[in-house]
Amino acid sequence: MDGIVTRNEPETEWDEFEQAFYEVKDVTGRPNEPIAGAINMVSCFGDNAAAAENPDLVPVDSEGRPATRERDYFDWAYICPTHDAYREGLVEMIADCGAEHDDVRLDDVGFPRDDYCRCDRCERRFADSEFDDWHAWRASVITDFVAAARERVPGRLYLTLYPDPYPGHLSQRAGLDLDALAPYVDEFVVPLYDLDYGTTYWLESLARGFRSELGGDYNPDDADPEPPFSIELYAVDVDVDNLIQAAEVAGTYATNVFFGYDAAQASAAIRRKDADQQDGETYTPE
Repeated sequence: MDGIVTRNEPETEWDEFEQAFYEVKDVTGRPNEPIAGAINMVSCFGDNAAAAENPDLVPVDSEGRPATRERDYFDWAYICPTHDAYREGLVEMIADCGAEHDDVRLDDVGFPRDDYCRCDRCERRFADSEFDDWHAWRASVITDFVAAARERVPGRLYLTLYPDPYPGHLSQRAGLDLDALAPYVDEFVVPLYDLDYGTTYWLESLARGFRSELGGDYNPDDADPEPPFSIELYAVDVDVDNLIQAAEVAGTYATNVFFGYDAAQASAAIRRKDADQQDGETYTPE
């Protein structure tokens, strides 16, 4: 199945796309009203606007450094997942999305890096918890949030994963315990973004890694892992032939392939791919 991820509501209705995700809130913090004609998508703990307005929301590491865009390798500002008022607001937003369309996608879920968060609230809650291991406690925080979101979503719940399939990395970095999350998630989505896709060996390696991590040792005859996972490709200004090649590689391992943020390029790639698949076919008149 091919789909689009977009901020433009009219693109969700294009015929080429079997599925559409509409950004209700992105990492800038900019909100849109959820719509009925697409799967609404919420950036949960990425929020530049909220972080700038209230620095107390921002997670800090053991040296007190905030998780904001001013830090190296942080593309956006984060919100601490233990902040109750912010979490409650997210769950309400997710419920609003589920009221418009049964399915909802959660994006940017988790802690920002390995050493986050060490704010007073997190330190206190870990000390008061049943956990001896800090990373296990963090994973419980994220799993509890996803479980709360699941209760507000009447249809399928999609969850975006960071693009690192190495065993243990998602839990160590972000607090994402795939085994614990699986009962609440209907489909994982992995963005594997490139500006060119001139080579795809890395794409194949990561896609196969996720297939193995989610579904055991991979072979082409295996059924899709449960829950299934899909791959999201970046379509903005990418050569159509390269995008088609990337989609074919991704589709070898993933249940679905989605295209991000350039509906025209995505549409062209889908039409070209469909045409190429029909080339050479012959039909016998009755």
